[in-house]
Amino acid sequence: MAEAHDAVEVIVTKRDGGRLSDTMIDWVVDAYTRGVVADEQMSALAMAILLNGMDRAEIGRWTDAMIASGERMDFSGLSRPTSDKHSTGGVGDKITLPLAPLVAACGVAVPQLSGRGLGHTGGTLDKLESIPGWRAGLSNDEMLAQLESVGAVVCAAGDGLAPADKKLYALRDVTGTVEAIPLIASSIMSKKIAEGTGSLVLDVKVGTGAFMKTEETARELAETMVALGTDAGVHTVALLTEMSTPLGLTAGNAIEVEESVEVLAGGGPADVVELTLALAKEMLAGAGVTDVDPADKLADGSAMDTWKAMIRAQDGDPDAPMATARESHDLVAPASGVLTRLDALAVGTAAWRLGAGRSRKEDPVQAGAGVRWHARPGDQVTEGQPLMTLLTDEPDRFERALAVLEGSFDISSDGSFTAGPIVIDRVGK
Repeated sequence: MAEAHDAVEVIVTKRDGGRLSDTMIDWVVDAYTRGVVADEQMSALAMAILLNGMDRAEIGRWTDAMIASGERMDFSGLSRPTSDKHSTGGVGDKITLPLAPLVAACGVAVPQLSGRGLGHTGGTLDKLESIPGWRAGLSNDEMLAQLESVGAVVCAAGDGLAPADKKLYALRDVTGTVEAIPLIASSIMSKKIAEGTGSLVLDVKVGTGAFMKTEETARELAETMVALGTDAGVHTVALLTEMSTPLGLTAGNAIEVEESVEVLAGGGPADVVELTLALAKEMLAGAGVTDVDPADKLADGSAMDTWKAMIRAQDGDPDAPMATARESHDLVAPASGVLTRLDALAVGTAAWRLGAGRSRKEDPVQAGAGVRWHARPGDQVTEGQPLMTLLTDEPDRFERALAVLEGSFDISSDGSFTAGPIVIDRVGK
């Protein structure tokens, strides 16, 4: 049992810029999980961490304490190596959907424990739940069996993994402490290390539609998480990727699934394909598989076969028609020229206001709601043509969605535009 401390002592130590000792960290995480430390005390500590930071040893110990609050999974009995990916969340970020079956088709098992969306960033589970019949909840035994038979599983994390994180995450969300890098890093990495994957690739988003608005903060987060993974014996690398422009041509649930299926069929938007392949190569390399080109598995249909098997294994019908929104509204281009900017945050917020996302954890989401855009930065647009199509079941939502899209794009008459790279940098060995 961790040496007993006092919550106020721990808060004051961090408030005054001090280091938390190992026993302080072990005690406070355990005591909070058990309900001995009250929410208001943990809120104060989270704010002190946000303002004063933590060093690498503190973050490492905090992560270990979160892992120790629950169970650890073990994939060592599988017949193939494991690799996982975590994205810090963006707009139109449907990459997990084509990526998991693609990497599995290359011979590496992908245990993808995913979450639901909150605010303007969509959740992978919400997207997959728009497929008729598909279920997110699997037991550990079901998950292991599916990893062995299909090679890929995307499901909800069970209550047993890092329960301290679940409790602290909900608290951070309502106390303005979500942005604390030590807490983001330990939240993500405690779950991924407890999950037991052999290698991990982190997709750290940068830009208006991401939690990390600047390259500097994104790099700090990436370096912190790579260090945590490496120290825990998990081969970890991170890619910093662009999220000022939304990914692909859709933000929503059912419409993002449809776009993912296009990628698996060998088509889809070029940026989604590029990022999927970049992450697939990193996941394969981390698992020691370097003789397979994932592009070949998109081309020959084997990634699609794995996708269908993965959906069927969780009682979904991969061939069923997807939900469509009852109402749509076109936002037309006010001028002709080249689209030079499309703001990810505005698009994500519009999709959320149309019903694709939620404000509170218990809110329902609409499967068919979202935004489809018909041009990406660099494309020529014509005055009066639809620039975006807004989709929802409830037409009274259009007004608030349109309000946030005002000023969300630029059209240049002189046609000068240079696209930046999607993958900005790589962190890790």
